[in-house]
Amino acid sequence: MPPTYTLADVERAIRESWCDETRPPECRADWDASNPARDQCGVTALVVNDLLGGDLILGEVHIDGAHVDYHWWNRFGLLDVDLTREQFAPHEVVVGREVRKRPPNNELRRCVDEYLLLRRLVLARLGITDEPAVESETSSTVGAG
Repeated sequence: MPPTYTLADVERAIRESWCDETRPPECRADWDASNPARDQCGVTALVVNDLLGGDLILGEVHIDGAHVDYHWWNRFGLLDVDLTREQFAPHEVVVGREVRKRPPNNELRRCVDEYLLLRRLVLARLGITDEPAVESETSSTVGAG
C-alpha cells in the first residue's frame, strides 16, 4: 500500500529540506537562512507536483513594474498552493498566472540536480523509499524562482 500524507506533511518535509544546495547555483552566494524559501520555487513546485499532482503555475516577478524573474507554484482545481510565497520582499510583486505543462524529468533544463536533491530529501522525510527512477538528463525552464 502506498504511503499516505497530508499537504501539511508535504509542506513540513519541504521546508525542513530546503538548503543552499537546493537553490539555483547562481543564487547561492545570496543564501540567507532567515529566508530559506528564497529561490526555491521551481524545485519546490516540481516536488509538490511529483507528490500531489495538480498544475504548475508560472508568474512573473516585477520590481517597479519591470520583469526581473519568474515564480512557480501549484494549483489543485481552484486552490493555489504556493509554499515559497514568503520569499518576496514588499517591493517584489508576482503578476500573472499561466498554467504550464509539466515537462518530463529528462527534459528539465535548469536546476535538475537541485530538484533531485530536494526530491530525495523530501521523500526521505516522508518515509517514502519506493520512488520511481528519475533521470538527471536535461530541457524546460522550471527551476529558479
